[in-house]
Amino acid sequence: MLIFERSHPGRRNAAQAPHHSVVIGGPSTGLRTGIPAVLLREDRPLLPEASEMDVVRHYTRLSQKNFSIDTHFYPLGSCTMKYNPRACNTLAMLPNFLARHPLAPEASGQGVLACLYDLQEILKDVSGMAGVSLMPMAGAQGEFAGIAMIRAYHDARNDMARTEIIVPDAAHGTNPATAVMCGYTVKEIPTDANGDVDLDALRAATGPQTAGLMLTNPSTLGVFEKRIADIQKIIHDAGGLLYYDGANLNAILGKVKPGDMGFDVIHMNLHKTFSTPHGGGGPGAGAVGVAQRLLPFLPLPVVAKEPPPQPSPASEGGSHYRYLTEADLPQSIGRLSAFSGNIGILLRAYVYARMLGAEGMHRVAEFATLNANYLMAELHKAGFTVAFPQRRASHEFIVSMKPLKDATGISAMDVAKRLLDKGYHPPTTYFPMLVPECLLIEPTETESKETLDGFVAALKEIRDEAHAAPELVKGAPHTMPVRRLDDVKAARELDLAWKPAV
Repeated sequence: MLIFERSHPGRRNAAQAPHHSVVIGGPSTGLRTGIPAVLLREDRPLLPEASEMDVVRHYTRLSQKNFSIDTHFYPLGSCTMKYNPRACNTLAMLPNFLARHPLAPEASGQGVLACLYDLQEILKDVSGMAGVSLMPMAGAQGEFAGIAMIRAYHDARNDMARTEIIVPDAAHGTNPATAVMCGYTVKEIPTDANGDVDLDALRAATGPQTAGLMLTNPSTLGVFEKRIADIQKIIHDAGGLLYYDGANLNAILGKVKPGDMGFDVIHMNLHKTFSTPHGGGGPGAGAVGVAQRLLPFLPLPVVAKEPPPQPSPASEGGSHYRYLTEADLPQSIGRLSAFSGNIGILLRAYVYARMLGAEGMHRVAEFATLNANYLMAELHKAGFTVAFPQRRASHEFIVSMKPLKDATGISAMDVAKRLLDKGYHPPTTYFPMLVPECLLIEPTETESKETLDGFVAALKEIRDEAHAAPELVKGAPHTMPVRRLDDVKAARELDLAWKPAV
């Protein structure tokens, strides 16, 4: 039921109504604002009329119907849909953080700037990069910034022949889209039977036309590129640069740094790896880190730490923080967001990093990898087809449901929908497309052995149902408020506007 369907003419939520001098829609409404009468609308806005209790109960019921990380196991690779500690939200919502206006002078925001500067330094250390900008407001925008900086680097050297970006066939779909948005042609290369980049194909694709390679390590196939040193040498010897897609950074936190692998630029999904709210389209933060050669091209503004212009109580520890602007970085690719990016998300990431410390980040990678390998081993032992059984999983792995489909007609999507009835959110389906009927499973570091064992048991039950009662599985979900939708129709004919019945 929609909130509009709970509406009754004349019902009021008086406790939440403003009380000022001018009345909306005439004296009969009783709702007053400070807006001049000449500017007020004459007709009532099409809004629901409900009591406070009706509204509270309505949205509480809706929230109870949701699958979320707070209520269910959410093994959603390759997005690191992980638990967000409440302390991160609580501290980021301290009154002085929330009350700061983006146009307030830097002198009155030294505490916020100090936190952002420290976060830049932490991300530099984690990534092995020489500099970091926090400005991109999403992972995709961080990707765009990374490739835009690669283009700016080549343009500054007058190296205009570099027109291609190389992308493996296992890459995230945003990688080729980003390359095209930045004016490049995409050249796709295959992966080999072990899930690694095909080095012979990479060598054949690389040349004076190569601007760079986009890669994540570990890859979306869930394996670590063992020959990353050879890969970076091939690209760098040809004069190209390496871009690191940070979607899978969770697997290597504190263990290996992209900078040490030879990458020149990285975007980091702070709304994933660093445990800030993720899902529903935002909010996000896709901080970018760069090697020394790309420092001049960082997006603005960047927080700098300097000696104070004059002694001041606001200059904590004898330091002064300010934003670098175009005057400081004239070769910058520019500004990607209003003001200073998603500061609320950045502060959450900062608190998370401080809570973990260096040792804690090691544990994130260790437990994420342990959980993934345990789950992969248990499913393999139970007879499920693992895509790369000869390889150790990183933080995620792939199971193919093709044998089940061949035997019963039950697809990976059918299994995913039936998992909802079992109390588990499905993992990613049909990505990467290299593996037929695939489930990309990522348990993250916070799940217990009991939860993982329950997930294995659920998949085994569904497999048994596929053989004994396939129509039951094909009709799933049976317990959700909404049954199975036509996904294509819903995407192409999306209707989010409520209209009253005539």
